Amino acid sequence: MKAADVHALGDNELVEKLADAKAEAFNLRLKHSTGELENSARLRGARREVARLLTVARERGIDLQKELK
Repeated sequence: MKAADVHALGDNELVEKLADAKAEAFNLRLKHSTGELENSARLRGARREVARLLTVARERGIDLQKELK
């Protein structure tokens, strides 16, 4: 997802996408550590996706501690 797409999301959608991206990054790290991950480049992409979503959420002033629980 590109930055323009992330900026176009609503606040609730942004929080949902962030939770999904964090879960995906965790699952990719787990697969990588067990040797199941074939495409290790997806790790970098997942981390960047989380960072992109976090940046936009912080710009908007969304309280992620409260929203992600």
